[in-house]
Amino acid sequence: MLIARSNQVEIGKLKRSLHNKFAMKELGQARHILGMRIERNRTTKILFLSQSDYIHKVLKRFNMDNAKPVSTPLLMIIRLSDRDCPSTEEERKLNRKIPYSSAVGSIMYAIVATRPDLAYVVGVVSWYMSNLGRKH
Repeated sequence: MLIARSNQVEIGKLKRSLHNKFAMKELGQARHILGMRIERNRTTKILFLSQSDYIHKVLKRFNMDNAKPVSTPLLMIIRLSDRDCPSTEEERKLNRKIPYSSAVGSIMYAIVATRPDLAYVVGVVSWYMSNLGRKH
């Protein structure tokens, strides 16, 4: 369990109360939780969560670790449509081997935790999960 509060006295009270009801161990300051790195700037009172390690693992898992990074997740020049979907059963069969839904799901986890900026693009590519084409 993580406890975050600026008032150390209140934290101490809560810890004692929980310790009286549950077996607990003091593990010190948290640096990671649920795959997220935690960084603090106590002077500016800023808490920073990062999933960069998770994102790198996802990229490697789907052989995209050498992909060129872009500042905008979905460039305006890219237009996805149903016309990009495969038209033959043979094309569909080939595309079923691509772990597209796993990749989309992996990115969705990052959206929920730290990357809401990716929500739009993941929503767009999710439309084509059942019948993806090469462009998707």
